[in-house]
Amino acid sequence: MTMLKLLQRLALGICAGSALAAAGQAQDTQMSIMTGSPTGTYIQIGRDLNNLMQQCGQSLEVVESAGSLENFLGVRQRSNTQFGIVQSDVLEYMQTFASDDPAVARAIAGVRIAFPLYEEEVHILARNDIASFNDLTGKRVAIGVEDSGTFLTASLMLSLAGIEPSETLAIAPGDALPQLQAGDLDAFFYVAGAPATLYSENEIDAEQFHLLPIQNETLEAVYTPATLAGGTYDFQPDPVELVAVKAVLMTYEFDPRGNTYHQASCRGVSDLSSLLLTGIDTLRTDGHAKWQAVDLTDIPPGWDISTCVNRGLDPEYQPNCTQPAPETPQDSEANAVYRRNICAALGC
Repeated sequence: MTMLKLLQRLALGICAGSALAAAGQAQDTQMSIMTGSPTGTYIQIGRDLNNLMQQCGQSLEVVESAGSLENFLGVRQRSNTQFGIVQSDVLEYMQTFASDDPAVARAIAGVRIAFPLYEEEVHILARNDIASFNDLTGKRVAIGVEDSGTFLTASLMLSLAGIEPSETLAIAPGDALPQLQAGDLDAFFYVAGAPATLYSENEIDAEQFHLLPIQNETLEAVYTPATLAGGTYDFQPDPVELVAVKAVLMTYEFDPRGNTYHQASCRGVSDLSSLLLTGIDTLRTDGHAKWQAVDLTDIPPGWDISTCVNRGLDPEYQPNCTQPAPETPQDSEANAVYRRNICAALGC
């Protein structure tokens, strides 16, 4: 499937699903974020944001997904879905095709940036006899499921580099790993912020498999060159040169003066924005390691920040926290008399 056809299918899906978004207006508005697979970085970032919201007495449902394309679709059409994590190359190619294709232009209308996040490394786990990216020619390569950012990135990279595998298989990374280990695949792509749980929590034999270096001038001109530090994974003792793509938190341009669904969603977006700004140090300390690499000023070109996000970042904005303050323990009568006497003598 070509990139244009993939984006057109996305656009048609948005049009077909418009009634679903409208249905959310008649329900109690909840908050949710579209993330990724159970072993990916996106879902851990989503859980960190939910923890942040819970400190304010609110909740953010963390929804598993195929990845970037499904997440973009979810923000546009899924009821009670205010956020989705999306790869910046997905956004870039949507912008490219939007100028020539009205359906794609309609698909991206109303979608906004909430926050830029971090660089995601393109992991390609391969047999050790496959030494370079060019060696994927004629091999059996899994590129992720169709609605994932991994699928789009892998497809673009192979096309840009002129690499033609013997087979490109739409298999999720979590399913591809055992197939690689069984000899049914030669390599598979996985775009995820390191350290990715898939590699850190599974036994991978370094004598059979390695992360493929990606040193290709064409790809390095399109993507960000990156170095995966040695020891990031147990099977990977040495640094690996590869490329990366930025992850971005997307939202929708909810109207704060619109219907009740838009008003409530805008409040939720503003609340999370305010909490993220004031809690970024806590996220960097207690959340996924990728929070330490987040640059909140690195906005992808061609996209605007949501009005509701900017409202939440206003120093005067107060998030709608509903969690009651902890109750002060009540003194017994004897302790109360003691405190009064101490305060009278020493001052309190």
